[in-house]
Amino acid sequence: MISPALVSWNGIATVARHEFRLRLRAGRWRWILGIWFAVLLAFTALLREALVTSNSPKIGTPMFGGLMLFLLGLGLLVVPALTSQSVNGDRERGVLASLQVTLLTPADIALGKLLAAWATAAVFVLVSVPMVVWAMIEGGVGFLQAVVTLFVVVILLGIVCAIAQCFSAIFLRGTTSAVMSYVAVFVLTVGSVIGFGLAASATSEYVEKMYRFPACAEEGHLDSIHPETCVNPDGSTTPAQWHTERYAANRPQFEKVWWLLAPNPFVILADAAPTAPPYLDRSGRLVANDLDPMTGIANSVESTRRPPYEPAQSVVPAWTVGLAMDVLIGALAVATTIRRLRAPAGVLGRGVRIA
Repeated sequence: MISPALVSWNGIATVARHEFRLRLRAGRWRWILGIWFAVLLAFTALLREALVTSNSPKIGTPMFGGLMLFLLGLGLLVVPALTSQSVNGDRERGVLASLQVTLLTPADIALGKLLAAWATAAVFVLVSVPMVVWAMIEGGVGFLQAVVTLFVVVILLGIVCAIAQCFSAIFLRGTTSAVMSYVAVFVLTVGSVIGFGLAASATSEYVEKMYRFPACAEEGHLDSIHPETCVNPDGSTTPAQWHTERYAANRPQFEKVWWLLAPNPFVILADAAPTAPPYLDRSGRLVANDLDPMTGIANSVESTRRPPYEPAQSVVPAWTVGLAMDVLIGALAVATTIRRLRAPAGVLGRGVRIA
């Protein structure tokens, strides 16, 4: 008996070519790619116009960052539709059984279908290259930054393909698997932020703080030039008498729950992208480029990893933790898909078509 987990490159390539050809035969793909390109082009043009109006220096940096975040968000909406019916759709049409009776193993079928969906998602990313080049021409975006960012987008979309295909293998109806795929995307994006906020509130602690102030500050007699001196009503000055008060404050412990943000695709993309190169300001000084929205997201997440007023420590980058979590989820999804494709199946659901 052939092991379900046995993998052969020829089998994967055969299934992938078959799936990819079926997708290309549909004439609507040309229209979809055309609409995709038009949407990205319109967004980039409008974003550039807004940046030019705001007189922002080096508009290529925020232009590229906004484009990449928009590309990832748009991809997370389109990719589940490419894969959420790859297994149950073939089962309903009686095509899946024809593959299962061949020498192809369940792993060949699952990985071949995943490779075809992943390649299709990569084509959508490649369509954005002209807009990326446009942002590079505007200045502030390096070649390495663009390549690494696009590569991370492709990896994240591949993980979403694996999750959507898993739901396609679990559920019998394509509508159910499509809905569950979008629910998974919602959990990874919006749900992770909501969970982080709720967990931070649940783990908050009361801390005692001290506040030191001059006694005459409440009466408005504090010298504005010398804060350590009080001005008397007759105009004379005396050293300020300092008072100390203690008060309790509720501080959320973000450093304990920051990992809930790690698997968020937008956080991974922002933190993994190389920092935008510095640029020369109007006075000729070399200053850090703080206009990149992805850098802003990465810095915000990094600030939650340590308690307030503590220096930054050398820790594992957040994107490596998040990407490892997402890759683990994708691997479990692929393993589940392979298990669901085993033949003969022990139990068939009601209404399942065999051939």
